[in-house]
Amino acid sequence: MPITVDIDVMMARRKMSVGELAERVGITPANLAVLKNGRAKAVRFTTLEALCEVLECQPGDLLRWAPGDAEPDPEPAAGRPGPAAEVEPAAAAEPAADVEPAAEAQA
Repeated sequence: MPITVDIDVMMARRKMSVGELAERVGITPANLAVLKNGRAKAVRFTTLEALCEVLECQPGDLLRWAPGDAEPDPEPAAGRPGPAAEVEPAAAAEPAADVEPAAEAQA
């Protein structure tokens, strides 16, 4: 995946455990682990904002882009727009989970 998640680096710098960070951010340790281990397909801006606030950092400290062989989804999941589709305004969109594990999204 071309987007690399460096939450573990910031956690180590702040000497913070997964459990403590999850509690302070307001997400489950399991969802934080999915995000931290790079298995998430999406993250809400509110979650990213909370991570940055607790870890006292910028989004770029947690996420970085690196060229790689990203495999595009062959077909969008039901109810999701494809790459060329227009996206609905946020107010009209369905609520999404904080973190969507990649394995579950392909099911």
